[in-house]
Amino acid sequence: MERSVGSSRRRRRRSRPVLGGAMAVVAAAALTVTGLVSTAQAADVNNAKNAGFESGLANWTCSGGSGVVVSTPVHGGTSALKATPAGQDNAKCSQSVKVKPNSTYALSSWVQGGYAYLGASGTGTTDVSTWTPGSTSWTKLSTSFTTGANTTSVTVYTHGWYGQAAYFADDFEVTGPDGGGGEEPGPVIPAAPGGLAAGATTTSSVALSWNAVSGATGYTVYRDGTKATTSTGTSATVTGLSADTAYQFSVSATNAAGESVKSAAISARTAKEGTGPGPGPAVPKHAVTGYWQNFNNGAAVQKLSDVPADYDIIAVSFADATPTQGAVTFNLDSAGLNGYTEAQFRSDIKAKQAAGKNVIISIGGELGTVRVDNDASATAFANSVYALMQDYGFNGVDIDLENGLNATYMTKALRQLSAKAGSGLVITMAPQTIDMQSTSGEYFKTALNVKDILTVVNMQYYNSGSMLGCDGKVYSQGSVDFLTALACIQLEGGLDPSQVGIGVPASTRGAGSGYVAPSIVNAALDCLTKGTNCGSFKPSKTYPSLRGAMTWSTNWDATAGFAWSKAVGPHVRSLP
Repeated sequence: MERSVGSSRRRRRRSRPVLGGAMAVVAAAALTVTGLVSTAQAADVNNAKNAGFESGLANWTCSGGSGVVVSTPVHGGTSALKATPAGQDNAKCSQSVKVKPNSTYALSSWVQGGYAYLGASGTGTTDVSTWTPGSTSWTKLSTSFTTGANTTSVTVYTHGWYGQAAYFADDFEVTGPDGGGGEEPGPVIPAAPGGLAAGATTTSSVALSWNAVSGATGYTVYRDGTKATTSTGTSATVTGLSADTAYQFSVSATNAAGESVKSAAISARTAKEGTGPGPGPAVPKHAVTGYWQNFNNGAAVQKLSDVPADYDIIAVSFADATPTQGAVTFNLDSAGLNGYTEAQFRSDIKAKQAAGKNVIISIGGELGTVRVDNDASATAFANSVYALMQDYGFNGVDIDLENGLNATYMTKALRQLSAKAGSGLVITMAPQTIDMQSTSGEYFKTALNVKDILTVVNMQYYNSGSMLGCDGKVYSQGSVDFLTALACIQLEGGLDPSQVGIGVPASTRGAGSGYVAPSIVNAALDCLTKGTNCGSFKPSKTYPSLRGAMTWSTNWDATAGFAWSKAVGPHVRSLP
């Protein structure tokens, strides 16, 4: 969010391709496809290792952490690769394959989903590749290559296209003379998981998370040495526990070859009965979020009591960083707010809560420099935010870090905060559009990591320029299509519709670019929830439980005569 008038964020941006027919022409011209696939001889073998991803990502390297192994959809066996491109990464997954010199090899893979490419480089002769613009069913990509006189290994790869939908790949074949090793061996027993940590606790449950293990297809969680539950991912919640009781937890990794040794054990204690700050007002099914400015940047100066009742969540902007990395504090700018006192501010928080509103503290903003990138800073963040909640009575926290976010440690920080604050904690986020283009982005990963305790993600649909929608087309800010096609990425990327909100400026002065009239916001809300008032983009289904809308800021809204909240507030409350 912006503190200065008319400022715009500096962002790194990759030039995006022109999509559709023009992209196909350019991409096709850049590819070299050599002849027809040769027929494998009887003595030929598949030289690719872990060709069906049954051993996770063993033998494969994926750029930018873009690749994961999934159990559905698969072409053969029980696993397949899912790789998700980002705005600056094409999700390339590759493997070095041993080959014989002066030999011909047939290269193929089955693919599904978004744009998918298959190729080989370092052949010693002519490198090759082929592609498909995407499909809803498994499609076989095939080509062939000949090795040079001194070539003993080549790199085979698959990748998608920048910012496009995820693609799936399975059953690779590099069929030809045995380059050394022949057919791949079966899976090996995986290593023990590392990074086991406890998150949110209740009187009867403990949430756990750990690091992924290469080659693992599942995990087993143990409580005091006894099997408690299993998971196919890197987190689980152990339930059925007693209040105020310490337990020992460990986790093992499993695959077709067997089970690893258990991880190092950790201890976690369940909550006491009747403890915690207690829940705040319930967030409505459809809610309006507004940022309240603790500074004067030319917008109308407000007390919290001046914020209209149309706002259900009020994000106090912003907390301040301290010399301790990760820790934050809050300093009311009484002088800049025309003498607004601490006593009045605290009283106004209580009055808003009594009226059913949630008041939360926002971390970051355009100039915020809070950094959470290790265990110590994660703990400092959680402890300091909880201290502010206890001191001022804030109901939760808003994450608006525009200068970088580490998903691993922000996840740990928010889970520690949740363990302290309890089930009434409100967690909101305000990422920029580039942060939510792909599930491999740090903001998107954080949101998915804390999905069980997340209230809403109000992405900032402004100061952005043109971006990709979930249909792979480019949309320009300032239109209903920009709002709906980008919201679709979050809705189809794993967030619940109740965790998705549309964030826009309250007036033309509230942001450097991207302002849309309240009527456009309302049309986008109708399109996403009811399938009406859409532009050229119409989602494949509706999302009636969409949370609502957000604006920067209540002060800019006041400057414009509350035109935004008077129009959008009632419309949000009328959603299905």
